[in-house]
Amino acid sequence: MGFVEIEQVGKSIFEQYPIIKRSAKRVYQLLCVATSKERLKSEGDVVKVSPDDNYEYFYGYYDKSPWDATDRYMICIKVKNAHKSVEPKEPGVVGVIDTQERNKFKKIGISHSWNVQQSCMAQWMGPDYKSRILYNDFRDGNYCAIIYNFLTKKEEKVLPMAAYDVARDGSFILSLDFSRLHRMRPGYGYSNLPDTTKRELCPDRGCIWKVDIKTGKVTELFKYTDLVAFEPDKSMVGAEHKVNHLMISPNCKRFMVLHRWLQKSRKHTRLVTVNLDKTEMYNLSDDVFVSHCYWKNNGEILAFLRKNATGDHYYLMKDKTQEYNCYWSELNTDGHCSYSPDGKYIITDTYPNRKRIASVYLCTEEGNYSRRIARVFAPFRYDNDYRCDLHPRWNWAGDKVCIDSAHDGKRGLYVISVEKERT
Repeated sequence: MGFVEIEQVGKSIFEQYPIIKRSAKRVYQLLCVATSKERLKSEGDVVKVSPDDNYEYFYGYYDKSPWDATDRYMICIKVKNAHKSVEPKEPGVVGVIDTQERNKFKKIGISHSWNVQQSCMAQWMGPDYKSRILYNDFRDGNYCAIIYNFLTKKEEKVLPMAAYDVARDGSFILSLDFSRLHRMRPGYGYSNLPDTTKRELCPDRGCIWKVDIKTGKVTELFKYTDLVAFEPDKSMVGAEHKVNHLMISPNCKRFMVLHRWLQKSRKHTRLVTVNLDKTEMYNLSDDVFVSHCYWKNNGEILAFLRKNATGDHYYLMKDKTQEYNCYWSELNTDGHCSYSPDGKYIITDTYPNRKRIASVYLCTEEGNYSRRIARVFAPFRYDNDYRCDLHPRWNWAGDKVCIDSAHDGKRGLYVISVEKERT
């Protein structure tokens, strides 16, 4: 049994005891770092693009790109501190880095609703990905989404709910219960409002909404009870339920959602896909563990998850079927995967290993090929709920990826060239 397998066994044993699990992990990693001869800060073509000042900079999640369609401007958020609290009180400055003007940071707005994993969901909006930017905020006692016109340099619209994902054609957003998500998964939701569903294991209340961008009309799609009623499992009884990771298909007709429930600290996750009109709901993967996913196209989803027969790996699944292929068996630890714009390459990462080193991998389906292209050290203060995941994202040309990293002592935005690695 190798190190990874031993660590997974330990993780499983302590799963019901999160405090003990975190303490054991910290002691184990401290010993490994102290006894290691390797003193690595970064390795590979890792170039910092965010300013060197008294602030921390980062972009957020892996399923979108910080670059505009011209690959000149990179969105990020600027905050005073992103390693001490999962309930940030200080607002974040939303802006862009101009890569053609000495990486100068230019402010476009302020967000009062952000977190250390996904920032404020700031992103370029389709269909052109260069004229409008959307980001989440908290105004007048409610979460909302701001649409900023990058050409006129003016705020264009305020949507009545915060966005989790935005349709690629720019016609609608999907939203979820950010307060319940924050309580149950610190670092992913927002803490501005208390969770009014706190005492309810499975609320008969809305959990997924669609908001029309043109009209602002809000449509409730699902309640928590709707998800439990769909192909129920005995492990759901008496469990506490939540939803996370909404992702809209490229043609904007379907979306995926992770339905999670916790029973005595044991987590069960299934991946569900469904049309926007609520038809053709499908339980795509339900072997207890599902993590990060990505739409390869309108009919296939790549995800790191568990298949009872073959274990935890990356699987490319055909939607609405039980057909799948397993890739890169050597990458048997969780990561954040996405396809290059031309669909030929996959970028993914790892969490920090026992020596606190995280890696970035470039992969292809053809030949089942993977290659490590970069490594960075993760300081101990960036751990658990405050961790700095790399979340690699592609530029539009497909020759660079961007990561968030704290290997220089605080969060920053870094670019890795993959042009040579692709040849």
